[in-house]
Amino acid sequence: MPEPQSSTAASGGGGRLRNAFGGVLCAFTLLLIGVLAFSIRLFSVIKYESVIHEFDPYFNYRVTQFLSKNGIYEFWNWFDDRTWYPLGRVIGGTVYPGLTLTAGTIWWLLNSLNIPLSVEIVCVFTAPIFSANASWATYLLTKEAKGSGAGLMAAAILAMVPSYISRSVAGSYDNEAVAIFALIFTFYLYVKTLNTGSLFYATLNALSYFYMVCSWGGYTFIINLIPMHVLLCIVTGRYSSRLYIAYSPLVVLGTLLAALVPVVGFNAVMTSEHFASFLVFIILHVVALVYYIKGLLTPRLFKVAMTFVITVGLAVCFTVAAILIALVASSPTKGWSGRSLSLLDPTYASKYIPIIASVSEHQPPTWPSYFMDINVLAFLVPAGIISCFLPLSDASSFLVLYLVTSVYFSGVMVRLMLVLAPAACILSGIALSEAFGVLTRSMKFQRPTSDDGSSTAQDGSSNTPANSEAVSKEKPSKKNRKKDKGSEGSSPVDPRTKEKLLVLPCGPSSVGIMLLIILSGFYVVHCVWAAAEAYSAPSIVLTSRSHDGLHVFDDFREAYGWLRHNTDVDDKVASWWDYGYQTTAMANRTVIVDNNTWNNTHIATVGTAMASPEKAAWEILNSLDVKYVFVVFGGLIGYPSDDINKFLWMVRIGGGVFPHIKEADYLRDGNYRVDAHGTPMMLNSLMYKLCYYRFVETDGKGFDRVRRYEIGKKHFKLTHFEEVFTTHHWMVRIYKLKPEKNRVRGKLKLKSSSKTSSTRKTGGKKSPW
Repeated sequence: MPEPQSSTAASGGGGRLRNAFGGVLCAFTLLLIGVLAFSIRLFSVIKYESVIHEFDPYFNYRVTQFLSKNGIYEFWNWFDDRTWYPLGRVIGGTVYPGLTLTAGTIWWLLNSLNIPLSVEIVCVFTAPIFSANASWATYLLTKEAKGSGAGLMAAAILAMVPSYISRSVAGSYDNEAVAIFALIFTFYLYVKTLNTGSLFYATLNALSYFYMVCSWGGYTFIINLIPMHVLLCIVTGRYSSRLYIAYSPLVVLGTLLAALVPVVGFNAVMTSEHFASFLVFIILHVVALVYYIKGLLTPRLFKVAMTFVITVGLAVCFTVAAILIALVASSPTKGWSGRSLSLLDPTYASKYIPIIASVSEHQPPTWPSYFMDINVLAFLVPAGIISCFLPLSDASSFLVLYLVTSVYFSGVMVRLMLVLAPAACILSGIALSEAFGVLTRSMKFQRPTSDDGSSTAQDGSSNTPANSEAVSKEKPSKKNRKKDKGSEGSSPVDPRTKEKLLVLPCGPSSVGIMLLIILSGFYVVHCVWAAAEAYSAPSIVLTSRSHDGLHVFDDFREAYGWLRHNTDVDDKVASWWDYGYQTTAMANRTVIVDNNTWNNTHIATVGTAMASPEKAAWEILNSLDVKYVFVVFGGLIGYPSDDINKFLWMVRIGGGVFPHIKEADYLRDGNYRVDAHGTPMMLNSLMYKLCYYRFVETDGKGFDRVRRYEIGKKHFKLTHFEEVFTTHHWMVRIYKLKPEKNRVRGKLKLKSSSKTSSTRKTGGKKSPW
């Protein structure tokens, strides 16, 4: 008898050793995935330099500098008078502080450990660090649904997906750098609570949601997706106490914590984006009450109680719905923000809010952008959906719902491809893991047998000699045979037998494995190319290749450096709102508008000035105390994202506030033309003059390389502006407003008499400025 015990102990010890080895290998693989996620985002630093990218990150960098220098209390009370002159901006109450507080904490910890890194270095590498955290969070989320194998595959895919790389390269110091990690980690804690029913994980879920609220305005996606999943579970009959524990603390504690963030405040309970969570919260409690009463009463009394509960529940729901409808109806936008309405109605922004439609990342994506950002994952996702239904669980149904909603929102706004990326990576990881599992299992069961005749593919079954002797050798009766046959027909199939039924031939299995490896190789090559070439170039420094080598265009920093060293500290600088953050951070000068876009009227005023004739534009800018104005021009080097191509939005935004600006006055055959066929309003606008002043001197013709034709008005002089600086490649052109001329008494009387006569002729109409 000691032999079976020893064999059992040996098998138990071997199992523990195997599990320990598997855990160490899994941890080492996760470490490598984190290194991969960090290192693939360093191409921007290796190829260029350690510099902040894009426009919004410069504001975040400036705020982080202020936080590290002055402390948290000064940060909450900071009134920035260098932006939105003369209005200013309260930074602590209008910014999502998660990114800034995270980077500031990292900088403080490093300096406490005597690692003297600058704030800029910490800001540059924050996004790559959190991309590794996001990969690990993806592993945890996928593991809860489909096991550790699928989790490792999904984490490796997310570490390289181009859609996420585009917003997390080194130097991309934007809110999404930490928000995607917070999004995935919140989903993981929700699914973990759903699987375990632990109140501890539910509390951590609310705290993770609070960090997401601090980090990004996209937190509304979480507070709408989770209620949708809870409602789906209730409708499909999958209610349980675990569902109640997973959702109720999130709504109560999460909403209270969200209201502590100054930029959110009472919007956490007053805006329509949050109403769905409260409605589902009420429905969940009604369902919980029904299940509780059902366990206490007899079926007859339960029907009576059910009728009462449904009646009261409907009355409460109608009352709450009436209150919500009244609150929503009192708002011009029905309680929704402009960006939320543009998600629900893709045509809303283009119709009513041109300032939102003017942002390139708010445009709908094209089909090539899907292939660029998720590549082969688009073909693996359907297989992942099928795997989630075999079998369907609460966790897998959540992943499918996450994918469906993110696909819709990514189709409305190209920026939300970032939200689709984790869902596509998770389901693709599940599909690849299942495919590799089936194919490798097929090859495992068809391994050749050993010399003693026992198959090497067979597992160590419990049919030992001792067990076989214990089997009864008595012949069963006919009656017992019939019972045995019936029980065999009704008994479930052994799992190992099921595995053997899924076995494929050895040849197709090996070919399938090779094809999957090749497909994964193509994905890796595409991701590395996208990280190195497509998404690593900072917008502040431009490059181009030609037959004579690489050309670097550093005109932006050249212009900001000139402003910083050649203008007074209190001078006001006007430009289109795209360049406001960079001007404040790099030139340290006061701007009229910036990328926050909170005041549409102020932006429309600048747009009206750019679209007006020179004299009227001078009066507008002078009334705002502007000393310098600059434009971005790409006609000489072929830079397409210049102000001439953005001019249509200046006209539309300005015309939305000031009716005398009409888009039809600038159009010729439906286009904004700057050649000889351009309209007089277009050729006399301030934008045209500031961009094309002396442009004919470059080649003698005035040929615009972006618009691909010669300009219409070549020789003209400026009367109210003077050119003070033009960068090396003519990309940034800076002008100074000329001072107002001294008044002469005789001329003044003559002018006043002519003005009175002209007003009588025009019926007393006044100029809008």
